[in-house]
Amino acid sequence: MTYQEIERYISEIPKFTKKHSLSHTKRFLEILQIPQGKMKILHVAGTNGKGSVCAYLDAMLRSEGKRTGLFISPHLVKMNERIMIDGVPVSDEVFSEVFTQTLGAVKQMEAEGLEHPTFFEFLFGMGMLAFSQAEAEYVILETGLGGRLDATSATEDPEVCVITSIGLDHMEYLGDTVEQIAGEKAGIIRPGVPVFYAQSAEESDRVIEKTAAQQGSSCKKIGKDAYEILGIEDKHIAFSCTNAYYGTTTWKLNNIGSYQPGNALLAMEVMQYLFREKGHVDRWREALAQVKWQGRMEEILPSVYVDGAHNVSAIDAFVKSVPETAEGNIFLFSAVKDKEYEEMIAHLCDSVPAEFYVVTLIDGERATDAELLGKLFEKYTDRPVVVIESVQKALEYVLEHQKKRTVYCLGSLYLTGMVKETVERMRKEKADESRRRKN
Repeated sequence: MTYQEIERYISEIPKFTKKHSLSHTKRFLEILQIPQGKMKILHVAGTNGKGSVCAYLDAMLRSEGKRTGLFISPHLVKMNERIMIDGVPVSDEVFSEVFTQTLGAVKQMEAEGLEHPTFFEFLFGMGMLAFSQAEAEYVILETGLGGRLDATSATEDPEVCVITSIGLDHMEYLGDTVEQIAGEKAGIIRPGVPVFYAQSAEESDRVIEKTAAQQGSSCKKIGKDAYEILGIEDKHIAFSCTNAYYGTTTWKLNNIGSYQPGNALLAMEVMQYLFREKGHVDRWREALAQVKWQGRMEEILPSVYVDGAHNVSAIDAFVKSVPETAEGNIFLFSAVKDKEYEEMIAHLCDSVPAEFYVVTLIDGERATDAELLGKLFEKYTDRPVVVIESVQKALEYVLEHQKKRTVYCLGSLYLTGMVKETVERMRKEKADESRRRKN
């Protein structure tokens, strides 16, 4: 099969299967012959910040000379992004090879009377196989949905369990209260395995602490007062830590999100536990300053940012990160149907001044009607609202009217991916046109 045929096959998996039990996924890993005992697994769950914490852990582990595997979701542009080795997405060739082997394992499962793995389960199997074959020493696993029943929880004996900030999201699956959602996220906690978590609401903090105590696991909370933001300069945010372990070091992140120092510190505390007195704080500092994590306050064109904020708590963190500007802001927005998009829109309109809003339509069955989103913006703002269903045309409209304003594209990770893909296509078309003119 070609790479394009492989991507198409994986994308169509949801049409003929459903989510399975952890015993089903464990059997899947057995058939794939994954020697889990040779890999040190860092298991990461949470509502927001999972991807960033995973990226920071990966960078610092590599700074210690460790071979790493990183499994994340969703991808923004290309499926390979979900499976990274030593900080780089696997090549099309490796992706194709592990797909073929994974598909062979699925055929054996079906011969045993077991159902085909889901989209996420299949990619997780591919990831674990790729990490095993690459002989990764540390494997960082980001949960997909929840934690307790997530496919990644089929792994054995993680080194640590990490829980990022908790908020209301995926309520139709995880529960409609912060406590219920925290309970699902805390489901990754294993007996005796140390837990590190980011302070969120008191209700979720209590659930995590209680679950850790029940499992006999040590539990460390990374409080919101554990760091101080020193300022934002030249597209970087600087912060210091109150923990004496880090001394008077000033840390910098290649990002302007005010929520990122908390994510970085959570990852740093995990590293401190893993390496204790053998760690190299100076290396961690350099590694963190170099991390460029896609879709999180990422500048993709001059004064054009994409941010993956796709739920109410993420929008809240986003608006706290938007710097004041005399030139004004433009927002490009879209959302999927299963999000609290009206509350997201209301909060955005109420919290950050805008010159105007552009609403667009992302691909897929989960996309929310652009006209509906446009009407909601008109309900909560008196600023102009423009509805343009094509993402490319919407982006072109925004850039045409940008002038000196700052543009933010948010509301969905799918939108982030589509905008990034559109920008790359526009760059390529411009380069091709330039070459044609020279010839």
